[in-house]
Amino acid sequence: MKKIALVFPGQGSQSVGMLDGLTDFPAVLDCVKTANDVLNIDLLSMINNGPAESLNQTQWAQPALLAVSVGIYQTINAQQNIDVPVMAGHSLGEYSALVCAGALSFEAAIDLVHKRGLYMQEAVPAGSGAMAAVLGLDEARVSQACQDAEGSVSPANYNSPGQIVIAGAAEAVEQAGQLCVAAGAKKVMPLAVSVPSHCELMRPAAEQLAVDLKQIRWQKPACQILHNVDVQSHDEAEALQQALVAQLYSPVKWTQTMEAMQSMRIEAVAECGPGKVLSGLFKRFDRQLTVTPLLNSKGIMQILEGTS
Repeated sequence: MKKIALVFPGQGSQSVGMLDGLTDFPAVLDCVKTANDVLNIDLLSMINNGPAESLNQTQWAQPALLAVSVGIYQTINAQQNIDVPVMAGHSLGEYSALVCAGALSFEAAIDLVHKRGLYMQEAVPAGSGAMAAVLGLDEARVSQACQDAEGSVSPANYNSPGQIVIAGAAEAVEQAGQLCVAAGAKKVMPLAVSVPSHCELMRPAAEQLAVDLKQIRWQKPACQILHNVDVQSHDEAEALQQALVAQLYSPVKWTQTMEAMQSMRIEAVAECGPGKVLSGLFKRFDRQLTVTPLLNSKGIMQILEGTS
C-alpha cells in the first residue's frame, strides 16, 4: 500500500447535492445528522435541497464541509492497513484534519467552525471586502503589487506556483489586481466570496475565535498535521490554538505544504471531502503523485481496495 497523505478541502468546495455520490456510506450521513443536532438546524436538507444561497453562507458552509469530510474519513478509517503519516487541510479543512487526527471532538469542532463563520461574516461589512486569484505571477511581484496598492490588501492563499489569491478591502484588491496585470500576470479573477479570508481584516474575528479555542479540550494529534500558517506539526494545545487563531489573518501556505509532503516522499494523496480543488493543485504540482478525490463512492472504493 502506498504511503498516503490525506488533505481536506476548505470553503468553496461545498455544493447543493454534494452527498449524492456518498449515499452508500452511513458514516457520512451520521456526521451530518450529528451536526444537525449540534447546530439545531436541518443542515442535511440544506445540503440536499439548498437553496445554494443558504448553504454558501459562511456559518453553514463550514460545518457542512467539516461534517462531510469527517464522515468520509470515518468510512476509510475502518480499513486498518492504510498508512497515513500526515494530514493537512486548506483553511477550514485544517479543522477537519484535527478532528480526524483526534485532536478535538467532532461535536466541539462543528460548534467551533459555525462560530468561526459568524465571526468572519461579522468582521467585515458585506461588500466592503474582496478576494481575487492572480494567475501566472510569482510571489515577489504579487506581494509588491499589494504593497503598492492603497488600502489593506495582501496575499491570502499561496495555492500553487503561479496561483496566488489576494484579499482585503474591495478597492485595494481591485487596484492590486490591476498592478498584478501590469506586472505580467496572465489573469486576475475576482472570487465570489462573502468574506475576505486570511488577511488583516480578519483580526477581530481571530480575537473572538481565540476565546472559544481556549474552551476546547485538546488532545495530541495521532499523526502529523501541517498547519497553514507555518507548515509545521504541533502537539501542544497552546500551539494548536495559536496556529488556528493566526490562520484567520495569515496566508494559507499550500504551495509550501505540497513541497513538504513531497520532501516526505508521500506517494499518494487523497482529498477527503467534496469537490476536487486540492486534487487539481496536487496533480499540477507533481504529476508523479497518485491523486484521488474522495467525493463519491468510486474514489472511496479505490482507496479502500488499495487500487489508487
